[in-house]
Amino acid sequence: MSELKQRIVEILRQSQLASLATVSGEGKPWVRYIFCLGQEDMSIRFATFVNSRKVTQIKNNPEVHLTCGISDPADMRPYLQIQGRAACHTDRAERHAFWKDSLKVYFKGPNDPNFGIVVVTAYRIELCTPGSLTPEVWEPYPSDALLL
Repeated sequence: MSELKQRIVEILRQSQLASLATVSGEGKPWVRYIFCLGQEDMSIRFATFVNSRKVTQIKNNPEVHLTCGISDPADMRPYLQIQGRAACHTDRAERHAFWKDSLKVYFKGPNDPNFGIVVVTAYRIELCTPGSLTPEVWEPYPSDALLL
């Protein structure tokens, strides 16, 4: 794993508050907060209601943008700008693998028909360091891009 990818994964693998931008039916950006968790394969997951506005927007246009990595503006550190494609999953394995007891506030359990997991497959991640005007950019190798 490259040193840049390793630094990005360190930020991604923390469960955290992030902003997620989708595109509305009118072609306008729509941003909301989510709690997400990233993986070493550069995918990001978060729980959602399967009938939510964000899921409808993702079905119509899977292009999304996330910003994450800063939880306290008084403690500025490197953060991520992520471009990717999203899809909502409701298969049993995905829901059970992601389930946490903290989700009981919203869902009856991992088999709740309203419970879905959005998976974002990143195709560009910028590691932004406060004080620097130029982010470090991670993109999959050309052969990996075919998998998107």
